[in-house]
Amino acid sequence: MLSGRRLDLLNPSPLDVEIEDIAHGLARVARWNGQTRGEHSFSVAQHCVLVERIAAELKPRLSHEARLTALLHDSSEYVIGDLISPFKAAVGIDYKDFELRLLAAIHIRFGLPAKPSADLLILIKKADSIAAFHEATQLAGFEREEALKFFGAPPRGTRFPKLVALSPPEAQAQFLGRFKRLTA
Repeated sequence: MLSGRRLDLLNPSPLDVEIEDIAHGLARVARWNGQTRGEHSFSVAQHCVLVERIAAELKPRLSHEARLTALLHDSSEYVIGDLISPFKAAVGIDYKDFELRLLAAIHIRFGLPAKPSADLLILIKKADSIAAFHEATQLAGFEREEALKFFGAPPRGTRFPKLVALSPPEAQAQFLGRFKRLTA
């Protein structure tokens, strides 16, 4: 890692996790395998900020701890990349277990429960699907009907901002800024 930490991917330690490494990595991992409109790829860092925002809109009294969990929901991807679910299943190892061990180490590092509550996981999954719907239709070339099949309909009456992919340094700064506000 750029911080000088050496992370053992098979046995990750919370002591080897640094938020700057996470932000740097996530800002350079492209959602949709880089197949998005615009000068830059839409990064996992931007996606994480978006999911945290949507989760807070879905549940306005969401605690800072829960919002931080939402922000970090894909943080393991800073070292393992963003693989689509069907590919994860085809990899041949228990990829999800591997991913969850790394995510647990990240959570512990930042004072969160290693395993979030079932209710919080459901909320984050819903926010993740809403974000994916808008990313798909605004950035990845999906027609609305196609996105509805994959991600379901976003809640009626919600307004959604136009998404614009940021440069890696801008996405990194956005993610770190959000992290710092949630942990202040």
